[in-house]
Amino acid sequence: MTNHRLLVSAATLLLAGASPAFAQSAPPAPADNDQLAAQLDKDTVTVGIGGAYLPDYDGSNDYRFVPAPAVIGSVKGFNFSVIGNRASIDLIPNRPGQKIDLQFGPVGVINFDRSSIKNIDDVRVRALGKRATTLELGGYVGIGKTGVITSPYDKVSVSVSYRKGVTGAHNSEIWQPSFTYLTPLSRKAAVGILASAQHVGQGYADTYFSITPTQSLASGLPTYAARSGWKNYSVGGFATYSLTGDLLHGFKVIAGGTYSRELGDFSYSPIVRTAGSPNQWLGAVGLAYTF
Repeated sequence: MTNHRLLVSAATLLLAGASPAFAQSAPPAPADNDQLAAQLDKDTVTVGIGGAYLPDYDGSNDYRFVPAPAVIGSVKGFNFSVIGNRASIDLIPNRPGQKIDLQFGPVGVINFDRSSIKNIDDVRVRALGKRATTLELGGYVGIGKTGVITSPYDKVSVSVSYRKGVTGAHNSEIWQPSFTYLTPLSRKAAVGILASAQHVGQGYADTYFSITPTQSLASGLPTYAARSGWKNYSVGGFATYSLTGDLLHGFKVIAGGTYSRELGDFSYSPIVRTAGSPNQWLGAVGLAYTF
């Protein structure tokens, strides 16, 4: 599974359920506002598990089901997440009642893309050989604002992350800008949208999208030299509904999906254009519990 696909699948399942967004179908009374604010500032952890339907590898047109686990929360104002193969923590603590959320911290990803060829249906891509699992380390900065459009509790966030492969298949950089918007519809339901893109270095392009003469002879795919640049963009949406309690506590069902498009040299690689597709889809559904 690719690092990006696993991250998006798990994030789609948990973003809505874990966010401290909360609302009522009618405006709350002043006393309710005080109680609500107190709940929003409490420590919270959401644990979820679901299933995702996604491509065999980055650029594949063959799909399979995989588990999508995640844990995300906030303790003493520090936000953290372990989403699939990605872990991060926001080192800038949130203060009670704040509307602006400044974000900064480390991020780590384990890249499993094509590290197991038995999970790849296309025999030509299997013949290219497997890639070593790669550890990517870096950091991110971002900003979020609560109370933007629909209510005092909707939230928009933008961020940029940087990672670099430090062990394994590639020794290259990955830049990823991201956008998320979440709005509660009631005490039990919320919906959101998300978008992101990836810009990768030459080492990444060569590792996952180039084809050497030796690999061409083994696979039957033509030789190809991919160049660094914008690899793809993704857009999607998600929704959650509380089965017990509300958005801040109890069990909830969460579902979502994304569309991704490979770009530039990456979309014209025979690994994508001939053996796969530049159009990538993902669907996910799962169950989460917030406590």
